[in-house]
Amino acid sequence: MWIARLLVLIIFAGATSHAAMVQRRPAHHHPYRQHWKRTTFGKGAIAGVVGNAGLGQLRGHPRNYGGGVAGFGKRVGAGFATHAVKTTVEHAVAAPLHEDLHYHRSGKHGFGPRLAYALKSTVITRNTRTGKRTPAVGRLAGHAAAGAVSQAALHAGSGAGTAGFGLAAEAGANVAREFWPRKHHRVAMHRRKV
Repeated sequence: MWIARLLVLIIFAGATSHAAMVQRRPAHHHPYRQHWKRTTFGKGAIAGVVGNAGLGQLRGHPRNYGGGVAGFGKRVGAGFATHAVKTTVEHAVAAPLHEDLHYHRSGKHGFGPRLAYALKSTVITRNTRTGKRTPAVGRLAGHAAAGAVSQAALHAGSGAGTAGFGLAAEAGANVAREFWPRKHHRVAMHRRKV
């Protein structure tokens, strides 16, 4: 239980420092705030939580949530709680460190170099001020916090497993972003030229 209390204190400290930073510049909204809203409460986030709850329901994991509508509801609630903790901690840590939370395509050629870039981008990012490569501390902290909440507060399984699965899912999403065709960009560019 002490882990959950410590996590709540860390989240509160990060959120208050982030809020204080935003209050210092009232005329300009911090870009992390908008990104946090979209990644926490947006359609894609909700679809991901419900989809993961559906997979958990089919697998019967975690077992202590049971089955039926009540079990599915518990899985959705637990999934949204861990997702909200993950994104909140990620943004609260990344904002003061000026970490870029967006994925940027590599521009490289060949399967191997592009795959390596996508996988590295899961744990390495760029500083938005200097452009230098830096460890993705916010992203790693977010997944660790989600794992801690999953294990300590929600009793939804192994915290390390939750954190590892989250990082693996993010790596898979980066690979998909790297190799997904860009037809819609070409069409938009063609229309502008005409």
